[in-house]
Amino acid sequence: MSFTPFDSPLYRELISDTELAVLFSDAAEIRAMLLFEGALADAQGELGIIPLESALFISRSAREVQLDPSALAKGLAAAGVAGPALVAAFRAEMKAPEHAQWAHHGASSQDLVDTGLVIRLRRAADILQQRIEVLAETLGAQATQHAHVVMAARTRHQIATPTTFGARVATWHAPLPRHLQRLSQLRPRVEVVSLAGASGTAAAFGPQAAKVEARVAGALGLAASRHPWNATRDGLAEFAGWLALVSGSMGKIATDVLQLIQAQPPQIGLSSGGGSSTMPHKANPVAAETIVALARHVATLSSSLMHSQLTESDRDGAAWAQEWLCLPQVICATGAALRHTQQMIEGIVPDADAMRATIEATHGTMFAEPVTFALAEHMPRPEAAALVKEACTRAGPDRSLRTILEAESPVVLDWDALFDPVAQCGRAVALARAPAKGGDDDRE
Repeated sequence: MSFTPFDSPLYRELISDTELAVLFSDAAEIRAMLLFEGALADAQGELGIIPLESALFISRSAREVQLDPSALAKGLAAAGVAGPALVAAFRAEMKAPEHAQWAHHGASSQDLVDTGLVIRLRRAADILQQRIEVLAETLGAQATQHAHVVMAARTRHQIATPTTFGARVATWHAPLPRHLQRLSQLRPRVEVVSLAGASGTAAAFGPQAAKVEARVAGALGLAASRHPWNATRDGLAEFAGWLALVSGSMGKIATDVLQLIQAQPPQIGLSSGGGSSTMPHKANPVAAETIVALARHVATLSSSLMHSQLTESDRDGAAWAQEWLCLPQVICATGAALRHTQQMIEGIVPDADAMRATIEATHGTMFAEPVTFALAEHMPRPEAAALVKEACTRAGPDRSLRTILEAESPVVLDWDALFDPVAQCGRAVALARAPAKGGDDDRE
């Protein structure tokens, strides 16, 4: 195994996410930082801060130059950041010192590294947004399709009252529109250029600092900052928190799937599973188990990222490095959780007969609540509850709760309706249909 499964050729298909991981490769990081250098030179050339000819040369070189990450390693280790080594290598590779001297003019290493990061975060956010949208559509369709498939709800690990599988799927769907809304709200706070100079004042850019920042931001598809964020890392912390929320929602789905397949008889079937090396009858729920593990990992690392907000003064190398250690893993793990969840959901098939069998195996005790409320219309509720509770203790294979109550109830009730799981599902069907209508429930 590599130091992390995220960059392991052996584990990456299970744990990591190729589409997202490439954004955090050394090559992608260097390319993003060079994009920043090119945009900075263009802006300064247009404003007359550096010679226009040099600006054009630097901008073109930023698109064409190839830098070897390993050649920058010693310089990064010495400086604690990639900036000095990358700028030196870039200037040397241009082979035109009269122009190269103007590269990185007035910028800090943090400007370079942080802007290079958010360039890649913007693409990561696009990918994650698209996956959530696709998953929401899939779950909405599943919820509608299975709106009337009755099953036993569970609370605190025990069978509670009737619901439908569609309503359960709608519960899985429910946080996804909120995650998309949160993402749209936080992206403007994250996708912000960093151009604050040595200590946040942009002094080296002179009186045109704001114009330089605006032009660099526009060229890179980012926003200009209202205030330099070199020492305020709440944007990245917010993004990490959002990733934890998304992966947590995937973990909720996977946890439910694990419960449904371990029930006897299993309540759902999965289209794929992992085989056992010794037990031929097994098809292990690899996707669901992996999702839960990833969600836990993201929750742990995202809490570590919250520490990056504890910066000292105007730049803090320790807090900064905390982001480098954690953020790529959190993003890739969330992406992998979404990918596995999508594949898992597409392969879920509810077993309506097994779900009915589970309801019947309660011998009617699952309907204790509606019976209690029906009786309470004819007697004090505490007495109705006591009567039903005592009857539940005697219900079993030989005598169902319905049989006992029909014989002992002081009033005649509509027993067929009270012990009909479809009739006792409450709003379950409406809840199941709500995602397809673009709502969270059946209320207007």
